[in-house]
Amino acid sequence: MDDQPASSQEHRQKYELRLFVFLIVFLFPILSVAVVGGYGFIVWMSQILMGPPGPPG
Repeated sequence: MDDQPASSQEHRQKYELRLFVFLIVFLFPILSVAVVGGYGFIVWMSQILMGPPGPPG
């Protein structure tokens, strides 16, 4: 029924658990900080080039 031996299944489960922890603990927080920081940088640079928002004067 099962083509893979039990040790291979355990190895795959450990690999998937490590990958999940890496994604949740490292990758997603780093990506979220990069996205928010990138957006803030774009807004900051646009305000330097075009001035602050609102009516002139």
